[in-house]
Amino acid sequence: MTSAIHERALIVDFGSQVTQLIARRLRESGVYCDIHPFNRVDGAFLEAYGPKAIILSGGPSSVTDADSPRADPAVFEAGVPVLGICYGQQVMTCQLGGQVEAGTSREFGRAFIEKVSEDPLFAGLFGGEHEEVWMSHGDHVAEMAPGFGIIARSPGAPYAVIADPERGFYGTQFHPEVVHTPHGSRMLRNFTHEIAGMRGDWTMAAYRDEAIARIRAQVGDGRVICGLSGGVDSSVAAVLIHEAIGEQLTCVYVDHGLMREGESEEVVSLFRGHYNIPLVHVDASETFLGALEGVSDPETKRKTMGRLFIDVFEAEANKIGGAEFLAQGTLYPDVIESVSPHGGPSTTIKSHHNVGGLPERMNMALVEPLRELFKDEVRALGRELGLPESFIGRHPFPGPGLAIRIPGEITREKADTLRKADAIYIEEIRAAGLYDEIWQAFSVLLPVSTVGVMGDERTYEAVLALRAVTSTDGMTADYYPFDHAFLGRVATRIINEVRGVNRVVYDVTSKPPGTIEWE
Repeated sequence: MTSAIHERALIVDFGSQVTQLIARRLRESGVYCDIHPFNRVDGAFLEAYGPKAIILSGGPSSVTDADSPRADPAVFEAGVPVLGICYGQQVMTCQLGGQVEAGTSREFGRAFIEKVSEDPLFAGLFGGEHEEVWMSHGDHVAEMAPGFGIIARSPGAPYAVIADPERGFYGTQFHPEVVHTPHGSRMLRNFTHEIAGMRGDWTMAAYRDEAIARIRAQVGDGRVICGLSGGVDSSVAAVLIHEAIGEQLTCVYVDHGLMREGESEEVVSLFRGHYNIPLVHVDASETFLGALEGVSDPETKRKTMGRLFIDVFEAEANKIGGAEFLAQGTLYPDVIESVSPHGGPSTTIKSHHNVGGLPERMNMALVEPLRELFKDEVRALGRELGLPESFIGRHPFPGPGLAIRIPGEITREKADTLRKADAIYIEEIRAAGLYDEIWQAFSVLLPVSTVGVMGDERTYEAVLALRAVTSTDGMTADYYPFDHAFLGRVATRIINEVRGVNRVVYDVTSKPPGTIEWE
């Protein structure tokens, strides 16, 4: 948790796909917040955490089911404002004495609410007669709990927004956190700033200073090794830690043979040349590619690479005299997606990150200074630390590198083919001036071969898939709408210049919360 000098809001998660967006909206208005599963929030937790406001998220369950999730009663006894969103509104209603009906008034998509009474929640809103919102519910409030009144309604939701102003309890049937509720961010800000009286005192400059202090307090006189992947996250973590403890840090860059073209040279140049940070460059490509030979299962590939990374770091720690700490660029989405309040599939989403800790044999503690941040916040911290914009703005690159972009068995030949094709793809994106409009772009070498005719010869070669997405923080993504002329130009270059590929396709899949990568 971040320093207690900041006011904090608490988000109680009931399993909604968009809970993370609540946190994003709050942080955008300067409010620090954490997300915690409903079954881990009780009276003792609330006393220790000390929230100034509490938000109950949406969720997939029906409160009419006997075993559906509930908030601990201490949430409503904490003496702070509480906002329930969708399922959160229904939970609040049921637990405080109201009634919810199941499935009699389903409402999904765009809706318009009208104001019934004035309230601070609506400050600066309702410039016209209605406000556009995004509904996504099957159940609905049938009878409000004692003390509540209606402050907004819609044709399909008579209790679209309810409130008990005396206790500071609010409930919305719609989702103010999503972009499809155009003024939802203002509504959330009104709740935290106007109703809960929060100052919004969380800034990236403050985070930098506090993170440095925490690193120094944790590490003391100890030595730290930091695993550099070549991506923004580990790079920002390394520069931040170096600012905190200087020569006590040694970075280890492991070239596993599955990096992007020119990746190793760029990383080594930045850290040895620009920042003068002690850096060990380990060429472990033979070890990694050898261990991956014959392995097709994506989870096995991830775990194999994770094990080998640990082996390399452990060996390097011994060489420098035994480091007590291992640093890595774990982000908040990595943590969130690795803990499901219902024990669901999100527990395996981030298996390639060490979010579960280190092997027992490693007598090292983790240093994870970015664990509280989203991807765009990491970029902001990088700017605060003075990293070059060309590096901060790079598209995300996963630790396993090209391994998760080669479904099926990995070979050096496949890696070389993909690396060349990917370099052409990114080069064309930059040449078209589109690189900064895209959150992540990459190529995937599919385990599929097709018949083609090139010149007067018949070929039987691989299919290459291109992917490009827009996103803010990597929690959700939509495909980038390239024009056909661009795609045709890229495909022509790849087929002409990369031996082994005779067909190129473009992936137009959008992604809900979860991994954007292929495997």
